[in-house]
Amino acid sequence: MTADFFWAPRPRPTRGPKPALTLDQIADAAIAIADAEGLAAVSMQRVAADLGYTKMSLYRYLPGKTELIAAMLERALGGPPELGAPLSPAAKPELGGDWRAALTAWATALLNAYAGHAWALEASTGRRPIGPHELAWMERALAVLPPGLSGAERLDAVATVAGHVRMIAGQSGGAESDLAAAMGMVLRDHAERYPAVVAALTDVAAHGGADNAFAFGLDRILDGLAALVAHRV
Repeated sequence: MTADFFWAPRPRPTRGPKPALTLDQIADAAIAIADAEGLAAVSMQRVAADLGYTKMSLYRYLPGKTELIAAMLERALGGPPELGAPLSPAAKPELGGDWRAALTAWATALLNAYAGHAWALEASTGRRPIGPHELAWMERALAVLPPGLSGAERLDAVATVAGHVRMIAGQSGGAESDLAAAMGMVLRDHAERYPAVVAALTDVAAHGGADNAFAFGLDRILDGLAALVAHRV
């Protein structure tokens, strides 16, 4: 893995033909394959063939598959949303303040980015070169956190919010309402074994509230951060 792949200046070839491709073109071809067939279908050979080049020609642009997948993730995620100016260290955070709206917008944008590419969750795990876009997402979230948190707590807060987003994005089985419908068919014959599940589903059927796990979980995380900061001011 080339850790500085996105950051080190790329040498200009002094001999041979001029580069005919760009890294974005290569990443786009790989994304098209992954969107259609999954990340496992992506290989240097396959991407080169789809572009009409040889596998060896791609090594002029990136060292290998690890960097290719990192380039795909950079391209797919894009830059983070604009969230307004960072909070002043002298500002007094309040429950429900602007930082909550900013982090909610950040988390929603990240969820939408993952939803647009089913393979992105898998691509964002493990060791890989970290690009400007991925680092900008972290920068944007850290910048809008309220004052009163240590550096470690700020990093943990972003990790917790991002983990919640990843959990929701990675849920299999479709929407909560689809899962409830599937369970309902089983519970008709086995309701006495799962009374708590039946009670919860009955309440949802009567009062609504399905498919709200993302917003509910995020609000509870932000409530906890607000309570922690309020305790210190």
